[in-house]
Amino acid sequence: MKYQQIPSSLFIKNRQKLFKRLKPNSIAILNSNDIMPTNADGTMLFRQNNDIFYLSGVDQEESILVLFPDAPQEKHKEILFLKETNSEIAIWEGDKLSKDQAFEVSGIKTVYWLQDFEKVLRTLVYEAENIYLNDNEHLRAKVVVETADARFRKWCLEEYPLHNYERIAPHLHELRAIKEKEEIDLMQTACDITAKGVDRILKFIKPGVMEYEIEAELMHEFLRNRSRGFAYSPIIASGFNACVLHYIENNQEVKDGDMILMDFGAEYANYASDLTRSIPANGKFTARQKEVYSAVLNVMKGAMSILKPGITLPDYHVQVGKMMEEELLKLKLITQEEVANQDPEWPAYKKYFMHGTSHYIGLDVHDVGSWTQPISAGNVFTVEPGIYFRAENLGIRLENDILITENGYIDLMKDIPLEIEEIEAAMNA
Repeated sequence: MKYQQIPSSLFIKNRQKLFKRLKPNSIAILNSNDIMPTNADGTMLFRQNNDIFYLSGVDQEESILVLFPDAPQEKHKEILFLKETNSEIAIWEGDKLSKDQAFEVSGIKTVYWLQDFEKVLRTLVYEAENIYLNDNEHLRAKVVVETADARFRKWCLEEYPLHNYERIAPHLHELRAIKEKEEIDLMQTACDITAKGVDRILKFIKPGVMEYEIEAELMHEFLRNRSRGFAYSPIIASGFNACVLHYIENNQEVKDGDMILMDFGAEYANYASDLTRSIPANGKFTARQKEVYSAVLNVMKGAMSILKPGITLPDYHVQVGKMMEEELLKLKLITQEEVANQDPEWPAYKKYFMHGTSHYIGLDVHDVGSWTQPISAGNVFTVEPGIYFRAENLGIRLENDILITENGYIDLMKDIPLEIEEIEAAMNA
């Protein structure tokens, strides 16, 4: 891995929090992600399952974590099963974790090789009453490929049909939504790497560059700072492209007079950052661009001020919608009549601001967390309002990541230029 090793104390702490939520005499089993094929003998880069990473820190394929807090033997309360390393694997693929290295990473003392999994599990599972299994229960998930967890679930239900089965995902969603200090530090590192990318491209951008050249400059800066790269497919959208919410082709020439909407973020140690900036290609905002940009910035600042412990995300989004409504009325993009006659399910402002303002962020860009319960200190959210005016080829979105505290928030991207004057100064330095 490119990132610095994370202290095992984080993963020990995470497991202890989960133990308190499990029913007595329960065993929990989590699987790593698969290495996915491309074509012929090609494979995609491995990306670990975030839940097993959250609980163990193991960032390696063909890994299984077994947790049995009430195990009769102390050594079986926490067990890692790993792919056995050998000299031939080391030659072709590089070293895999040894048992000692796995302990250093995870704090788990008992490590077996994967070929012993079924035998060891059989000696444990009949001592347990409940089996907790994992699944991707994300609201936005569209799973079309069978995962390792899904395959294992089929096998386990067939092999041990008389146990009581429980879902572990709801517990992990609640735990992962509230970040530990170590996690916040990792996310801050991701944001700081993103900031270095912004600094690089603000000096680089000018009319005539290609969108993909901007993407390349960012990737260069991310990699040289120990990031694996982008936390998600970057959007580098100039001119009309900025009005396409998920534009990722990044293949057009940047024209003089264009605004460029750039939505990207570095990943560090599997933790995501998520930033959006909208800047003038030539380094100078027009009066109209300033007008719309300022409206979006006003909504962004207003949204941050109300995203506090106790508010629910649905209520928050209603209030942000009212802020956007006011700004669009000032810009004369909507009328009082349209507001008076609007459909409550699709308010008038949605014509120009059609997506949500905030989502959880952490190990996933769209991280897990409750959308019905009040938010809590320790949650980390994006704040990303936008206005998309296709008739003027103008799309402006602004986005920072903020940590919710008991008394307000901490902006993890506060050092990245956001004000009009800051952006112009950085581009013309």
